[in-house]
Amino acid sequence: MNDLTQLTLTQTIDGLKNREFSAKDLNSAYLKRIDKINPKLNSYLYTNKESNQIPAAIKDLISVKNLPMTCGSKILEGYVPPYSATVINKLTGQNVSIIGKTNLDEFAMGSSGENSAYEKVKNPWDITKVPGGSSSGSAVAVAADLCVFALGTDTGGSIRQPSALCGVVGLKPSYGRVSRFGAASIASSLDQIGPITKTVEDARLVLSWIEGEDKKDNNVPSNNQSFFVNKQETRNNQRKDLKGVRIGIPLEYFAQGLDSGVEKTINDAINKLIDLGAEPVSVSLPHTQYAVAVYYLIMASEVSSNLARFDGIRYGKSRENFGAEAKRRIMLGTFALSTGYFEDYFIKAAKVRTLIKNDFDDVFKKCDVIVGPVSPTVAWALGEKVNDPLSLYLMDAYTIPASLAGLPGLSVPCGFVNNLPVGLQILGKHMDEETILEVGEIYQNSTDWHKRKPNL
Repeated sequence: MNDLTQLTLTQTIDGLKNREFSAKDLNSAYLKRIDKINPKLNSYLYTNKESNQIPAAIKDLISVKNLPMTCGSKILEGYVPPYSATVINKLTGQNVSIIGKTNLDEFAMGSSGENSAYEKVKNPWDITKVPGGSSSGSAVAVAADLCVFALGTDTGGSIRQPSALCGVVGLKPSYGRVSRFGAASIASSLDQIGPITKTVEDARLVLSWIEGEDKKDNNVPSNNQSFFVNKQETRNNQRKDLKGVRIGIPLEYFAQGLDSGVEKTINDAINKLIDLGAEPVSVSLPHTQYAVAVYYLIMASEVSSNLARFDGIRYGKSRENFGAEAKRRIMLGTFALSTGYFEDYFIKAAKVRTLIKNDFDDVFKKCDVIVGPVSPTVAWALGEKVNDPLSLYLMDAYTIPASLAGLPGLSVPCGFVNNLPVGLQILGKHMDEETILEVGEIYQNSTDWHKRKPNL
C-alpha cells in the first residue's frame, strides 16, 4: 500500500482495473501522505476527505462545486462556488475525483509561489527554494506524490515553469484546445488550463479527457476536431525514434542570462534528441527580446479589466484584501489602458505580439518543434527575488513567447544542476500537441530523469 502514491496515472488505472487495490485504498494512501508531507510544503490549501476515485489535485483558480475557491487571495476567503468548471465535469466523467485544491500565487500572478495569501509554497527538492509559479501547489503535489496528477493554468508559463523547477511534466495546450469555463479569468487571451503529471504518457491521457468543444467557451472552436480520435491507432503505431523530426534551436533562447549549468543540461538533452534521430536546425525568433515587455502590458491590461468584478459588492471581500503583486498589475494595466496611453502602450504591444507570432510561423516552416530551456535558472532561494519584480518577470522569458502566440508547450525533466531539476521545453505548432508529446515521450523513454524523487 505504501507504493500506491508513486504510481503513474496509467499504472493507477491498470491497478484499479486489475483489482490490485481499491479506490478506497488509493485515496487513503494519498490522504495519509498529504497529512504527513503537506505541512512542510504548503502545496494544498484544502483537501477533500470524500475523494473516492482517481485522486487529482486542482489549482485553486479552477471552480469545483462545493469546494472552497480562493484564487490564493484573501479577497475570496470563504467563497464556495455553486458550479464546476468544464474540465472538472470532464474529469469526473473519467472516474476522477478531486482530492484537494492547490496553493498558487494570488490570482495566478507570480513566478515563484511566494505571492499566495496563504503561506509560501516550498520546493520538495529543497524546502529553502521556490517551486516556481503560479501553479506552484499543483507542481509540488505531483512532484511529492501527493496526487496522481494535477491541473494548473498557464498564462505566461505558469504550468511549464513550476513543472521544470519541481522535476515533473507540464503541458500548456494550444489556446482554444481546452475550455476555460470555470477558471477565474486573469488574461483572457492568454489563459489555458493544462495537466501536470508524472510522465508524458499521463499528460497525453489527461489532455484527451479535458480537451474539446464547449459551448460555454467561444474560444474553443466548434470544429475543434480532437487529435485523439485515432488515439489507440496512434499509440499502437508509436515510433521508437525521432528520425525525420526537425528540432529548431532558437539562438535567442541561448543568449545572455541563461545559467551555464542549465545551458549545459539543455544542450545534453538536445544531443540526446539528435542521438535518437532528430535533425537539428538553427533558427531565430528575433522579436523574443520584446516578449516580456509585451506580455506584461497585455496581461496587466486584461487583469485590470477582469479583476474589476471583484468589487466586494456581489461576492468576495473589499479590494483592500488584494495583495501587493495583484495591486501592482491592476495599476499597471489600468495605466496602459487609460486615455493618452492606450495607443502608446497597449496598441503597440498588440502589434509586436503579432510580430512574435509571425516569427513562430516562419520558424515552423523549417522545423517540426522548437526546443530549449523552460527557465534561465534552477529554483532560487525563497525571498531572493521578492523585492525585485523585474528579475522575477524575466524568469518567464522563455515561456512567454509561446503563450503570446497561443502555441502548445511541454516541459519534460532533463537533468539536475546543484541537485535541483531542469526542464526541457518543447514547443509545437498551434493545435499540434501530438508532435510535442511524441517527441517528449520518446525522449523520456530513453532517460530516467522523471523517475527521480525528492527525499521527503
